[in-house]
Amino acid sequence: MANSTTPRLRVALIGSGFMGAAHSQAWRVAPRFFDLPLAPEMSILVGHDSARTTAAAEKFGWANSSTDWRRVVESPDVDLVDICTPGDTHRDIAVAALAAGKHVLCEKPLANTVPEAEEMAAAATVAAAAGIRSMVGFSYRRVPAFTFARQLVAEGKVGTVRQVRVQYLQDWLVDENGPMTWRLDKSRAGSGSLGDIGAHAIDMAEFITGSRIESTNGLLHTFVTERPLLGESVGLSGIASDERGVVTVDDVALFTSRLSNGALASFEATRYATGRKNAFRVEISGSRGAIAVDLERMNELEYYDATLPHDLLGFRRVYVTEPEHPYMSAWWPTGHAIGYEHSFTHQARDLVVAIADGEQPRPSFDDGLHVQRVLAAVEQSSDAGGDWLQVE
Repeated sequence: MANSTTPRLRVALIGSGFMGAAHSQAWRVAPRFFDLPLAPEMSILVGHDSARTTAAAEKFGWANSSTDWRRVVESPDVDLVDICTPGDTHRDIAVAALAAGKHVLCEKPLANTVPEAEEMAAAATVAAAAGIRSMVGFSYRRVPAFTFARQLVAEGKVGTVRQVRVQYLQDWLVDENGPMTWRLDKSRAGSGSLGDIGAHAIDMAEFITGSRIESTNGLLHTFVTERPLLGESVGLSGIASDERGVVTVDDVALFTSRLSNGALASFEATRYATGRKNAFRVEISGSRGAIAVDLERMNELEYYDATLPHDLLGFRRVYVTEPEHPYMSAWWPTGHAIGYEHSFTHQARDLVVAIADGEQPRPSFDDGLHVQRVLAAVEQSSDAGGDWLQVE
């Protein structure tokens, strides 16, 4: 834990929902388990509703609360702005914060459109020249098993990477009478399964292989085109109403891609995989072996060594809880598992260290822009009947 002489890093968190809670946990825990060069202070939480935001600030440990993000990002009492709001607000908040000299952490996907992401990346480049850092919140990079998979691929444990298979399966939209949310409105979310969880799939495939998607084709589909409006939209105190809203995003995204290292990749992102709650699985097949990681068994990695004698071949489980594994030395004794929230703590740790060292944290806004371009290419390919498209 930082001592009284450690320089402060005063954090403003914008957004008090699901991601706001996860990021709050990270800022609260990171300085208590990692020896950080800067001391994060949970200065202020920003939300829409004053009473709810005040209650959330008290619950999560923020010193103050506000409903005016513009005033907050310009405050001299804020050093870093953490953006956990819907995608349609990312550009305005991030660009304003960078212009005000604040470091920025922005949840994925970076924006709702490529032009918005381009504007954000350009602002980040200008800010970087003045020592201001920015990062996109692809938190799964910091799951130790995924980070370890990247390390093994870089060390040549699978040889030449030939195929990548990524599935991200959820089922929270299976009930067609489930109510509308902002995630089903293209004007707010940008896209559906494609941007919400497909963005994670794209980033993880590139992160583990160290290669980038160069071309892609895709198919998007919406199964349920109308859903009940939440009561708060029509004055019914939060219950579903008889009025229905139009779903304007995709429910499932299927796409294939070519990577810059010559490998082929297949992707599936859906929120209609009945029975699957948060199944994010990545499998890498190479000339000398294979690696697989599944978020539903997030403390494990499967490794296949194709160089062994035939009588010893087979996937073996590596339990990623040793102090030699990424991030694990900060936590519990060997064999004691960590969970979903730890990836956000590791993300906060890496960002703080990069800021203190004057280095560009990854993934950068440029990395987020690239993912945005892949998302756009998949959507354009689907609109064109599945044509292969180059990623800009």
